[in-house]
Amino acid sequence: MNEFQLKHTIPVLRIFDEQKAKEFYIDFLGFSIDWEHRYEEDFPIYMQVSLGECSLHLSEHHGDSTPGIKLRIHVVEIEAYHQFLAEKKYKFARPGLEEAHGFKEVRVGDPFGNEFCFVEKIDSL
Repeated sequence: MNEFQLKHTIPVLRIFDEQKAKEFYIDFLGFSIDWEHRYEEDFPIYMQVSLGECSLHLSEHHGDSTPGIKLRIHVVEIEAYHQFLAEKKYKFARPGLEEAHGFKEVRVGDPFGNEFCFVEKIDSL
């Protein structure tokens, strides 16, 4: 048996506009800003956002990541999260709730080309 274990994954997602990122991740998805970092006032931002046990790093720094990343994020009570998103009436996304391959899914893309699939396993009878 191994003496080590892997812990949570924190992906780094490329963003190109701090205000659009905050509108999407904070105002729409419901994440909170944990911290922000800039080397100087007019430099690109690097920040961590989180919701529940899910943490993401968002970076304006060239080379930190590539747009177009796809993430699957497991959710408890996905129907409630879907309702939360629907009530936001976000101008750029109105994701549905679908069933596929034994999961309930809510799919949405951010303004920078990254895609999210929020999922909850369907309990079999």
